[in-house]
Amino acid sequence: MDVRFDELFEKPENEVFRIVFFPDRIYHARYLSATRSSRYRYAVSEVRSGAVLTAMKGQVYFGGQPLCNMLRLEYSAQRLLELAREHGRSLGPQLRAWCKLWTFEGAGAVESNIVLHHDALVGAYCVELWETLEPPAGSAHDYRVQPLMGRDNVITRVPALLPQLQDIKALRGIEFAVREDDTQYPTSRPTQDPQWDNNFARTIQAPNTQEPSSGQNTVDIKNYLLDFQRGFFSEDAHEVAPVRYRNAMLNDGDPDRSDGNVIEMRWVRQRELGSDVVFFHEVTIPPHTIEGTHRHIGSEELYYIVDGEGIAYMADGDDPSNDRYPLVTRNLYGLDPTPCRELPIKGGSVIYTKSGGVHGIRNPNDKPLRFVAFLYQGA
Repeated sequence: MDVRFDELFEKPENEVFRIVFFPDRIYHARYLSATRSSRYRYAVSEVRSGAVLTAMKGQVYFGGQPLCNMLRLEYSAQRLLELAREHGRSLGPQLRAWCKLWTFEGAGAVESNIVLHHDALVGAYCVELWETLEPPAGSAHDYRVQPLMGRDNVITRVPALLPQLQDIKALRGIEFAVREDDTQYPTSRPTQDPQWDNNFARTIQAPNTQEPSSGQNTVDIKNYLLDFQRGFFSEDAHEVAPVRYRNAMLNDGDPDRSDGNVIEMRWVRQRELGSDVVFFHEVTIPPHTIEGTHRHIGSEELYYIVDGEGIAYMADGDDPSNDRYPLVTRNLYGLDPTPCRELPIKGGSVIYTKSGGVHGIRNPNDKPLRFVAFLYQGA
């Protein structure tokens, strides 16, 4: 990392911006597999992180000279651990994974199965894919690093993936899924029905049809994506075709249900987002329609009202300062009715709901109500 970044933060007024640069600054100096020997150094050019997966691409230096390109993958395994526990198993020292790599040009995608090894120092399962394991002519690898190298080892060379490692700067995307090892830990018995963490059976929404609530608009993905594109621009997000939903988050028998109760969601960004962010979308609540009142479990969501006016519902007590607003009982999607505060909303209003919180929106007016929403999974 350029030392000028450190100089910036010597000024107190810049301290607030440190978080903007924090992850990449750390990754350039952190522990990686070969750094147990001072003869090896890494130049990490870019880092991408998802909910449980981190990828770093860059170069390895040996004795101060460039050795090869590398791609490091780290998987924290919380989700797979839960799946294994449901089957009465625990995770051992290694996991099996599948990954697919492709370039910015989109041609020549390659894929392979790989092995991840648990590293207690980083608290994750890791693998480093090196372009070559051969030391420079006339030298030998350090005795502390040599045992980590080889087929299916912590530092490995996978021939099928070499086309994308040879030009590491051109690497655009990584798709990834991971499963339990072939044998159980610690008994070494064969693993029956090994469980996969393929992004927890993640799906995305796509406007394949304008028929409300059509199953054709739900697309199975079932793997993680880390995208090395650095920026995305939409000149007019309103040009994104909406996905339409009839009686979204309303129970059967709810008096608010009707054939005409259809809301629209423009899914502006989904898989491209990193960290724990699941989506960013714009929602249109047409006149005299409603988004059902629902509880968030394990996720948080922020609504920013863009324009229009309406009524939001928030569970009584979720925000104690709402006690001055009317108290009503709302049917809760999939759960029992619950007391809610009826909140007036307009352009500029913000609704922030944490895990366990309740919200919903009604538009009783003759003009559409629009808001944008971020949803992300709780820690």
